Amino acid sequence: MPQHPAGRRPEPVEGFVEAVLAVVADIPSGSVATYGDVAAVLGSRGARAVGQVMARYGSDAPWWRVVRAGGRPPTGHAATARRHYDDEGTPLVAASDDDGYRIVLAACRWRP
Repeated sequence: MPQHPAGRRPEPVEGFVEAVLAVVADIPSGSVATYGDVAAVLGSRGARAVGQVMARYGSDAPWWRVVRAGGRPPTGHAATARRHYDDEGTPLVAASDDDGYRIVLAACRWRP
């Protein structure tokens, strides 16, 4: 795997950023997609690239609807995301970790 200066990854291509944000905007209220799901919609396997886009540019998008594999909420945002899930009726189940819950992917995973 190529090394990038100072351990940095290259910036996502601008068209990719716009495409990711457009897919995320299409996820209906109460539904979620994983980072990998969003990448797959775009014909990519770049789940990490989707995560980079969401971290850098996703604040105006419904970011809480993009979750980690296994239904885990976005890293570091479990409490804020939980309010959105409760408001939208997203199905959750209790978990005994720092997040405290998981999204029930089988019940609300969005597939375009």
